[in-house]
Amino acid sequence: MASSALTSLSMMSLLSLSYLTWDLMSPNQLENTPDQSFNDRASGVQPPHIIFIMTDDQGFNDIGYHSSDIKTPTLDKLAAKGVKLENYYIQPICTPSRSQFITGRYQIHTGLQHSIIRPRQPNCLPFDQVTLPQRLQQLGYSTHMVGKWHLGFYKKECLPTRRGFDTYFGSLTGSVNYYTYSSCDGPELCGFDLHEGESVAWDQGGKYSTHLFTQRVRKILARHDPQSQPLFIFLSFQAVHSPLQSPKEYICPYSGLENVARRKYAAMVSTVDEAVRNITYALRKYGYYQNSVLIFSTDNGGQPLSGGSNWPLRGRKGTYWEGGIRGLGFVHSPLLRKRKRVSKALVHITDWYPTLVGLAGGNESMTDGLDGYNVWEAISEGKESPRLEILHNIDPLFNHARSGSLQQGFGIWNTAVQASIRMGDWKLLTGNPGHGDWIPPQVLPGFPNSWWNLERNMEPQKSVWLFNISEDPYERFDLSEQRPDVVKQLLARLVYYNRTAVPVRFPSEDPRADPHLNGGAWVPWVADKMEEIESTVYLRKNTNWKKKPSLYKRRSLFRRLNILSNRI
Repeated sequence: MASSALTSLSMMSLLSLSYLTWDLMSPNQLENTPDQSFNDRASGVQPPHIIFIMTDDQGFNDIGYHSSDIKTPTLDKLAAKGVKLENYYIQPICTPSRSQFITGRYQIHTGLQHSIIRPRQPNCLPFDQVTLPQRLQQLGYSTHMVGKWHLGFYKKECLPTRRGFDTYFGSLTGSVNYYTYSSCDGPELCGFDLHEGESVAWDQGGKYSTHLFTQRVRKILARHDPQSQPLFIFLSFQAVHSPLQSPKEYICPYSGLENVARRKYAAMVSTVDEAVRNITYALRKYGYYQNSVLIFSTDNGGQPLSGGSNWPLRGRKGTYWEGGIRGLGFVHSPLLRKRKRVSKALVHITDWYPTLVGLAGGNESMTDGLDGYNVWEAISEGKESPRLEILHNIDPLFNHARSGSLQQGFGIWNTAVQASIRMGDWKLLTGNPGHGDWIPPQVLPGFPNSWWNLERNMEPQKSVWLFNISEDPYERFDLSEQRPDVVKQLLARLVYYNRTAVPVRFPSEDPRADPHLNGGAWVPWVADKMEEIESTVYLRKNTNWKKKPSLYKRRSLFRRLNILSNRI
């Protein structure tokens, strides 16, 4: 495979860096029509009910239809009768994926490009962002969120009920005990984290979170009239994030799995599968199903040390290898025009914002600056995806690669900086992408931590990797030295995106957030009228990122770029 790539024609030389100075125009701005309905509101057809289910840390190999040792009959059936998304990308960790889903923007455009929002950080989703639920509210939807938030809560304006959700029930931090809802940010900094709206739900502790969240969704469905108002539910499961906890009856069917972590993890996935079965049953029982769209997505890759598996992909959660960012996803709906198929259309988590707004009858061009595209026709009808490029991220604060430099980047880009981008078939990584191991599903009773060092130091001098990801999805053949022309083009695209980035929002931790100072729970600790942290973080305003190349120009470019894919 690698040798044939060396003999392919150098079509990338046809491309010019003048691409960076195109007269950019977002496809979202090509339509200037006002909001209109999914099937024309004047006809009396109501927009669809939207149920978006997100799991936490579920790996690429942790679902039945990927030949996993984990059984997921409900998810398999829903995916088989819908559309499986097999070229779907998310982010490598929790906060970035959720922020991109909620805003439709890359994290370099919200200031959340580094790490996660920690419990004691006075930080949250920027207040100048019109969120997806806010947009759906404008279109007449009843909006509800159940589960993990993880987008900041230092002041009340950050809470889900202030960011577009009519109701909220769940946890605000990134990881909690599945029964006690204790969340710790250090050995002595623990607090209760289960909330009903803007109040602490002390009386709900003791119930397993996957079951508790499912019960809440079913209650919402039972109480709402599906004929009177369209419904949007964002169910953000805590599962299958650590700690590895599950009711015993779900563990027994996996007694044959020797690895203890994998056994517990598999049981947690089974609770999710059962939960989705109960929710789809409720959709049918209460009259939603025929006019509903159910979307299933994980938030990032699996963590092998906690039982997850991304095999045969490279890498894990927290990395920019495919194992960290290629997500599980499918769409199930009677409204799909072409069902029972696998879609290879390129889809990114930012695309859900304009796609769902379009389904709801809205004109996504009314929201400036989206990085996502409306991909409904690609999913529903099998048409070509309007997306041809993904910026996975640029993180200027992550530990710089010692071997990277501006010289290594041909004077175009400092390759010490952690960054990754996909253009057509090509994927480029710079800096330190994270641990790039290929880890088969675990079968031994334990997993020696020393194994993590087997492949980590094999290429200590590297800071640039290039893969033809369509032909080499497992990232085994680095073509960066053989194709410097492609590397230069992708480095130039990183430069372009970096010029549109806002400063990183990653403030120091605030001791006032300590739950011991706030009644024993994780709650907002900054008064609403205090000076917002944004006033000291945003040093400049840049609106260039609100534009994207026109669809015609981008498609012409990528046809030339992708002509290599059939030759490699």
